Amino acid sequence: MSVATGLQRHRRSLRQFVKFGIVGGSGVLVNMLVTIVMHKLHGGTANGRDPLFAIPGTPYFARYLHLVWIGAFLVANVWNFQLNRGWTFRASGHSGWWRQFWPFLAVGSAAAVVGLFVITALTHPQSPIYLPDPYFSESAGLRSRFYWAQLITIVVTMPINFVANKLWTFRAVRHHPPGTSAPTVGSSHVADGAPRARQGER
Repeated sequence: MSVATGLQRHRRSLRQFVKFGIVGGSGVLVNMLVTIVMHKLHGGTANGRDPLFAIPGTPYFARYLHLVWIGAFLVANVWNFQLNRGWTFRASGHSGWWRQFWPFLAVGSAAAVVGLFVITALTHPQSPIYLPDPYFSESAGLRSRFYWAQLITIVVTMPINFVANKLWTFRAVRHHPPGTSAPTVGSSHVADGAPRARQGER
């Protein structure tokens, strides 16, 4: 691989990361909107730690804030997938919607599991990274501990999403510049009109 080719790939990856960040920014807004609505429907963030059910075999509980995290994640995940598929990675023509969505959902779910631990730590009074009083309080919406915990957790899990989705979900368009054809995910055929790699080049 030549130096020019390597630089081109790095520039393309950087552009994709910037686009992914823009899409992620819009997804943050969607996520936070769902978060606010769900908390409002439950009487506000002051009730965010209400227990839903005991986790079998442990002294811990699944709490309403966990339900909010999962619900907001699912809505934002579909939003982000559609924008990333059509714009960031330009993969809409290379594989079916559902075929690409399931890996995207799996990646997002893995990040969401990590997020469950992060958001729990940020909102648990005994945690070393608990968002402290008086800087965070449920008495003021803009300083709500649960809203800030949601936002921080999104930022923490975003790099996981980008790397995994670039390397796996949208791998059909890896190393294919915009405007050229790329093989369908899982296909070993070279598309018509696409430049063939020289023997020995990877």
